[in-house]
Amino acid sequence: MEERKVLVAGGNLLQAHTWKGLLEACGIHVELRGEALLGGIGELPTGMQNVELWVGESQYASAQVQLNALDVESPQWQCVQCHETNEGSFELCWQCSSERSESHN
Repeated sequence: MEERKVLVAGGNLLQAHTWKGLLEACGIHVELRGEALLGGIGELPTGMQNVELWVGESQYASAQVQLNALDVESPQWQCVQCHETNEGSFELCWQCSSERSESHN
């Protein structure tokens, strides 16, 4: 069995699941640890409350590259339907749910 390494520790559960899904879509096997311990917030020591993403050593470098690519900020865009400004990571307008297209700036 291959040795595993902690890729990310801390953060929130939603972010951890998002990263896990994106990494798995790239063919990287990810193990999420600590999720069940979140129910003990306030009862457990803070060091035990971390959500961690673990990957195999052979996929560690590739996983780091993928996570670093997620940190690159995309420019904001304006919806052509309702003219609302949206974050670059959004594929749908948060206001009207219109899809982002080439005509969005």
